[in-house]
Amino acid sequence: MKSFRAILIAVLLVSAFYFYTTHSTRQETSAPSDSWISRPARVELTEAAAPQAYDADEQVNIAVYKKVVPSVVNVTSRLVQFDFFYGEVPEEGQGSGFIIDHDGHILTNYHVVANARQVEVLLHNKKRYPAQVVGVDRINDLAVIRIKGQNLDPITLGDSKHLVVGQKVYAIGNPFGLNGTMTRGIISSIRPVRGPSGNLMDEAIQTDAAINPGNSGGPLLNSRGEVIGINTFIIGPSGQSSGLGFAIPINTAKAVLNDLITLGRVRRPSLGIRSLPIGPELADQMGLASDSGVLILQVIPGGAAERAGLRGGDERAYLGNIPIYLGGDLIVAIDNDDIHDQQDLSQAMNHHRAGDTVRVTVYRGKKKMEVSVTLGEAREQT
Repeated sequence: MKSFRAILIAVLLVSAFYFYTTHSTRQETSAPSDSWISRPARVELTEAAAPQAYDADEQVNIAVYKKVVPSVVNVTSRLVQFDFFYGEVPEEGQGSGFIIDHDGHILTNYHVVANARQVEVLLHNKKRYPAQVVGVDRINDLAVIRIKGQNLDPITLGDSKHLVVGQKVYAIGNPFGLNGTMTRGIISSIRPVRGPSGNLMDEAIQTDAAINPGNSGGPLLNSRGEVIGINTFIIGPSGQSSGLGFAIPINTAKAVLNDLITLGRVRRPSLGIRSLPIGPELADQMGLASDSGVLILQVIPGGAAERAGLRGGDERAYLGNIPIYLGGDLIVAIDNDDIHDQQDLSQAMNHHRAGDTVRVTVYRGKKKMEVSVTLGEAREQT
């Protein structure tokens, strides 16, 4: 009897608990008539009275994008690598480029198409074309490719000679394959820098405009939508944008475009000399008329310098254990641009092509003189 009573009490308690919990849940889930939640017949929102008016800065951004984006292309290169067992491993890379004329020539980076077996171009209007490599300049990391397209939109090439730090710039390209992407920033610096392949860029344009993998070969633009540089590489621990992007000055590209398109290579100029950079200490020891410049140790037989009458040294001496020749002409300027060392000399050559005539200012002993030199074509590094 006692056990029956205990069972009955337990059943009653469980029943009471079940009734209470289920009844409470229904009350909470049902919406009482006096709830704060209502369902009006019409929802009223606060909306702008008119389309947004863009400020002057935004209008420039939009104008640059609309003007340039039809000229920017996505470049896909396909090549074949080999694994440990010499099996073929197809690889695909992406970069950017921009149309420079109505004949379908496109300027991009050399490293975008290097060793490619197949190159394909995707235009902004989604049309795809096979492309042919027309010419490459490994030293300046430049390449020209060509497509056979209709109604192409060539871009406007600007001037990179008078760029200033702080100038507003825009980058348009295909970062991570996202074509038609624009970023904005300023010119952070103009400096000599070595690219990933070791090539020296004398006047690289440094920018904080976001540049990422896939932007290589795309245009860096001024606020008028003119190309002032070719986006080339970034410096960052992750290989992605960290505010240190670099572009090749467009004037460097313009100087070689004709050769790349007509010859497929660059007729790199040469003075035809072997030389030694001179600083104040060496100048004092040698009794030279200027405390800086490039001393001609030897003129290459038949080269541009010899043809123009420039002189190499004739007095054998040693610089440490390296034999040199003293008494040659000391180059101090080319076309009125001062030459302090061999980097200045290289930069002056980069602004010219083989066959150009330059005015070389030299000291012959204590006598200052100018000599016109028709540049030859570099056959070897001198």
